[in-house]
Amino acid sequence: MVNLLTGPKGSGKTQQMIDLANQQAKACNGNVVFIKNSHRDTSSVTFDIRVVCMDDYEAITNIDEYIGFLYGMYSANHDVECIFIDGILKRDHIKAEDMPKFVDRLKKISSQCGIDFYVSISADKNQLSDVDLTDCKVLN
Repeated sequence: MVNLLTGPKGSGKTQQMIDLANQQAKACNGNVVFIKNSHRDTSSVTFDIRVVCMDDYEAITNIDEYIGFLYGMYSANHDVECIFIDGILKRDHIKAEDMPKFVDRLKKISSQCGIDFYVSISADKNQLSDVDLTDCKVLN
């Protein structure tokens, strides 16, 4: 399942993502991964969640490379059950127009690998009208 948390910048999406991740860490049998853009604000993520900071992976500059990164993460650890991606549009080379392709590919990975994705997007739901929300849950 792909869960999308949408809303304008500064609306509290990151804290919601952290709270959801902490809840999933308690509920899941497998591993939870939290992907952030920087090393800031990682102290409120519970210790048993794997935090990945994309600042450490500057070579990932587009959606295809990001998807490859996610596949690599799963191939290294088949126990990954949930992946939280905070602020996907904060990456310099990823734009709102990339979201339809990105969400479709996440749905494919979710189906193939049994991973639940939670993605925060700094945009209103109506700005994502090109995204196929079939098999997605939009959280507010």
